[in-house]
Amino acid sequence: MADHPAAVNGVVCSVPTAIAVTSSDLVLPPHDRQTPPAAVPTLDTLDGALMGMHALIEQHGYVIALYPASTDPAVTRRLHTVRSVLESDRIALLGVDLPPLGLALLAQQLRQLSMCDFSPGVLASSARLLAHYIYAGAHLGSVAKLDRVPVSLKSHAKSWVPGAQFAVLANPRAQLVRVGQEELTGPEFGTRLLVAQGQPPSDWVTSTLAPAWRVQGVAPVPLPAESVRWWGTGKVVEFAAGLHDVSVLYQLVSSVRREQCHWCGLELIGDRCGFCAAPLARPQELPAALGRAGTPAGASGTPVRAALPRGTT
Repeated sequence: MADHPAAVNGVVCSVPTAIAVTSSDLVLPPHDRQTPPAAVPTLDTLDGALMGMHALIEQHGYVIALYPASTDPAVTRRLHTVRSVLESDRIALLGVDLPPLGLALLAQQLRQLSMCDFSPGVLASSARLLAHYIYAGAHLGSVAKLDRVPVSLKSHAKSWVPGAQFAVLANPRAQLVRVGQEELTGPEFGTRLLVAQGQPPSDWVTSTLAPAWRVQGVAPVPLPAESVRWWGTGKVVEFAAGLHDVSVLYQLVSSVRREQCHWCGLELIGDRCGFCAAPLARPQELPAALGRAGTPAGASGTPVRAALPRGTT
């Protein structure tokens, strides 16, 4: 499946849809030589951003640009200005509410899938589905300035105790525990764990969390620059666990019923087009495959998650 070329409106293309991110530290190393690199368009100036995005459209046909939902509003405005000036319906701008390393993992998964036979519309709208299967969190030395995850007054008070350590899960559901007293709820399917060390480094994620979650591999990666601000402290070890086998990612996305956007005509999965953001014309007829939890179902109605038992893919 990873060797399939991209298909746009039934036409096979030799160049896959471009996956773009807003900074180079959100680009993870590819799994193999088939995985295309992520694009990092210049956003410092409007002219540079216009030229860079236009070049991507000319080369790839379509661009899916991911940016953190927490990013500087100026960056968001610049991206929307570029799309407006270019008058292009081939640019998908997706604000993602994930921690920085989780966003980098999502971009990597989309890069893997861009080589498969998914249309740009399906690829863009699959981002919300894939994000639901990313377990993103951090090991923190303080939660005093953490505002991305609910923190109780008791936890705030404990964060001032010397030596206090916390484990936080931001996605797919918020959870905060005291290290050594409780455990984070992990995925029920096989994952690969990415670990980004801050200061001071800690081996808790690799020595305790990884075995508890029965991950299939651990990969060290650089800490994104945005992570310190996102987590509210420099005493952070960020982690993100997710699906890494492209065949499983392919199964997950392809099992969801496809619709056609009534506004721009592109294919989509879920309830909203990734390119024009138009909702489905008939939301009452949404496929059961994207229920409240966003868990896709196969042809038999059995959730794909059932095909991903703990520790296996």
